[in-house]
Amino acid sequence: MRIQEIKLPFKTSIQLFVKREDEIHPLISGNKFYKLKYNILKAKELNSKILVTFGGAFSNHILAVAAVGNENDFKTFGIIRGEELENNWQENPTLKRAVDLGMNLVFVDREEYRLKEMGKTCKEFLQQNPLVFVIPEGGTNEFAVEGTKEILNTETIDFQYICASVGTGGTLAGLSLAADEKQEVIGFSALKNGGFLVNEILKFTPKQNFDVILDYHFGGYGKITAELISFMNEFYSQNSIPLDAIYTGKMMFGVFDLIQNSYFKENSKILVIHTGGLQGNEGMKTIIKSKIKIDLIY
Repeated sequence: MRIQEIKLPFKTSIQLFVKREDEIHPLISGNKFYKLKYNILKAKELNSKILVTFGGAFSNHILAVAAVGNENDFKTFGIIRGEELENNWQENPTLKRAVDLGMNLVFVDREEYRLKEMGKTCKEFLQQNPLVFVIPEGGTNEFAVEGTKEILNTETIDFQYICASVGTGGTLAGLSLAADEKQEVIGFSALKNGGFLVNEILKFTPKQNFDVILDYHFGGYGKITAELISFMNEFYSQNSIPLDAIYTGKMMFGVFDLIQNSYFKENSKILVIHTGGLQGNEGMKTIIKSKIKIDLIY
């Protein structure tokens, strides 16, 4: 994927670039492409016929699994957080598109959703369908980490810092494993109280070359503010690069702020990984306009 330089609206000796993984596939975009690559190969190896996974209302992962299942002749089932969505999912662009791609949606309450594979609905489904391959929420497992290692290559070797947003930690683990010994990997948590993510990442990498920044979640997962949306609009106007409000917008805001506060070494080069997720903006636009009275301009 192409690497694009970012125009910074302030003076600095630092150079900032973004790797446009959002352009890798129209539906299986960004890190989801890499996370699912080896999961699908493993499912085929096991002769599985059905993919089951988990996600919320605007989940990039749900849509990506629906798309990859459609392309590879798997039946797909998405266990969706929030039983209140069952009667109006047609109004949700993410879920509607997933259904259009052949995914079957199963809505469960939040208490059951937290149990994942151990929840009543999922356990019954797995007992009735022996040819099921389960992909975790967000796609993070050993197969996903193997895939996300491929985001870095010979074209990324000259950057001192590699930055990415963090949801479940799989992408950052892969980046940690693939990074050169002189590179530092920095994750930006999309979750409030995301300190636990360090231990999640350490399940997949023995390296100590990464850090997780906890200060740019804007109130928590899926939370938005006028400051965030204004930043995303300005960033798009200057660079023609769309960001999403859940992950990459918050990460890029954090990178800009840290540059201005001398977090990075002078004259260094930073590479930000665009992990996709832009489909979520379609559903978020109504929330953005109603809650903070600002339009997202793309």
